[in-house]
Amino acid sequence: MTREETAQEPAAIVTGAARRIGRAIAGALHARGLSVLVHYRSSADQARALVDELNHARPGSAAAFSADLADESAPQAICRAALDAFGRIDVLVNNVSIFRPTPVAGANSDDWNQLMAVNLRAPFMLSKLCAQALATRRGSIVNIVDIYGLVPLDDHSIYSQSKAGLIAQTRSLARELAPGVRVNAVAPGAILWPENDMDDEQRRRILDRVALRRTGRPEDISGAVAFLALDAPYITGQILAVDGGRLLNM
Repeated sequence: MTREETAQEPAAIVTGAARRIGRAIAGALHARGLSVLVHYRSSADQARALVDELNHARPGSAAAFSADLADESAPQAICRAALDAFGRIDVLVNNVSIFRPTPVAGANSDDWNQLMAVNLRAPFMLSKLCAQALATRRGSIVNIVDIYGLVPLDDHSIYSQSKAGLIAQTRSLARELAPGVRVNAVAPGAILWPENDMDDEQRRRILDRVALRRTGRPEDISGAVAFLALDAPYITGQILAVDGGRLLNM
C-alpha cells in the first residue's frame, strides 16, 4: 500500500502499544480500520511482532517507532513519525505511564521528575504537537488515567498526583481544543496485575473491593477507548472509569 493510499485510512498513535493494555488498544483500533503507529520504548521484539501481525491483516497499516517519553524531544519525533508513515493523525492514545511506589519518606526529586515527565508532561506535549493534525480530521485524544487519580493509592503519592494531573489535563484540553478535537480519558481499575511482586493476599484484598469480584480484561479498556475515540462524537471532557465498580468501595 502506498503512502497516498494509507493516507485515505484514518490513523492512530498509541503510546506504549507493544505490550499489555496498549497492545489491546492498538489491535482494537486497527480492527476498526485505522492504521496504527505502535510506539514503544524498549519492547522492540513485541512491537515488531505486533506490527507484523497488523500488516499481515492489512498491508502497510502499521509501523513501529521507539522513543523514551522521558526525553523532551520524544513527542515531536512520535508525531512526525506518524505523519511520515500515514500522512494524517485521527486518534492519539496516551497510554504510557510509569507505575511504582514512592512512599513520602523515601521519595526524591528523581522520582518526581521521571514520573511527571512520562505520566503528565509527555501526554501534554504529544497532544499539543498533534493538535493541528487532529483538528484537520475532527480527531480525538484518549488518555489512559487511573482510578488512583481520583482516589490516591497508599505509598504511590507521586503516581497518584500524576494521574490526577492527567485527569485535569484531559478536561482542560477538551475545552481548549474544542470544537476540532475531542479529549476524553479512560480510568482502569484492576485489569492486569502489576509486573512487580504482589502476593495472593494483596490481590484478594483488592478484588474484595471490586463490585464485580473479578479483574477486568485488556479488551475492556480497548473497547472503551475505541468507543470514546470513534463512536462518541458528542462526548468530550469525560473520564470513564472501567473498574468493575471498584470506585464504589474506595
